[in-house]
Amino acid sequence: MIKIEQATIGDTNDIVAFQMAMALETEGLRLDQPTVQRGVDAVFNDPGKGFYLVARDGNNLISSLMITYEWSDWRAKTVWWIQSLYVLPEYRQQGIFRQMFDWLSRLAREAGTVGGIRLYVDNRNMSARAVYEALGMDGEHYRFYELMF
Repeated sequence: MIKIEQATIGDTNDIVAFQMAMALETEGLRLDQPTVQRGVDAVFNDPGKGFYLVARDGNNLISSLMITYEWSDWRAKTVWWIQSLYVLPEYRQQGIFRQMFDWLSRLAREAGTVGGIRLYVDNRNMSARAVYEALGMDGEHYRFYELMF
């Protein structure tokens, strides 16, 4: 049975490994493990940065995602951004993300201070786009731009 819950600091090593695997798989990037470790640790050490959600099959961590925060002055509420989503390959196409999204949506609604949930996706990733649309998410309003350093 799959269990969805907020991650604990004991999940750090798996989350770091997931992030490194995702970067290699999706963008062909080999990330620096100590840098990713510092990044994941920073989230656990400063809850103002966000939090991680995980899925477990028994004692095995099979998926994680990170939530970061954006303040919306239009709504006077926080918007949660889903980032760093990774599902182990052998668990894909089994509804793991849907379960995580449903759990997260309930948490956001119960909080009363969350104005919505957002994520970004590569325009070429048609399978991911189909999953997000099936969840009722709308990708029609915004285009994402960035300047990274």
